[in-house]
Amino acid sequence: MSTPDEFVVITGGPGAGKTTLIGELQRRGFPCVPEAGRQILRDQIAVGGNARHQADSLLFAEIILSWEMSSHHQATRQAGPVFFDRGVPDVVGYHLLLGRPIPAHVTAAAEKFRYHHRVFLAPPWPEIFTHDRERTQDFDEAVRTHDAMVEAYTRHGYQLISLPRTDLDSRAAFILQRLSSHPQN
Repeated sequence: MSTPDEFVVITGGPGAGKTTLIGELQRRGFPCVPEAGRQILRDQIAVGGNARHQADSLLFAEIILSWEMSSHHQATRQAGPVFFDRGVPDVVGYHLLLGRPIPAHVTAAAEKFRYHHRVFLAPPWPEIFTHDRERTQDFDEAVRTHDAMVEAYTRHGYQLISLPRTDLDSRAAFILQRLSSHPQN
C-alpha cells in the first residue's frame, strides 16, 4: 500500500513530454496514473459534451478535480512509488491560467490530497511541442500553463525540480536518481 509520500507528480504545460515520460516509467514497471484532462477531453469529444477547455472550462476543471481525487484514493492500493501525470494542484493552476478566483473547495482539495514534496516539472520545450485532437493550445498557452503550475505547486508547499530537456531514458533516470538519493528530503 502506497502513502502520499510515495505519490510522485510530473507536471508542466502541454506538449512538454510528461505523458511520454509517464509511459516510460510504466514500461519500467512502476504504477502510473494517466492525465485526467486528456481522457476527459476524449470522452467529451466522443459524446459532444461541453466539459472542455474551449467550451465550459469551469465544468472541465470540476471533472478533472473529481478524477484527480479519485485517482489519489485508488493509488493507495498500489505498491509505491506511484507516478502521476498531473495532480490535484494542477486544478489550482488551471484556475490561475483562466484568470479566475480559486474556489475554496479546490484549495481545500489541494491541501488534503498531498503528494511527495518533490514535484517534477517538465519545462516548455518548443522542439517537441505538437498539436493533436486533445491538445489544441498554442505554444504561448503551454508556457502560461507551465507558469501557472509553478505558482500552484509553490503555493501549496512543493519543491519543484525542473526536468532536463534530454532523451527519454535520461529523463526517467533523472527522476529515479532524485527520488532514491534523498527519499525523505
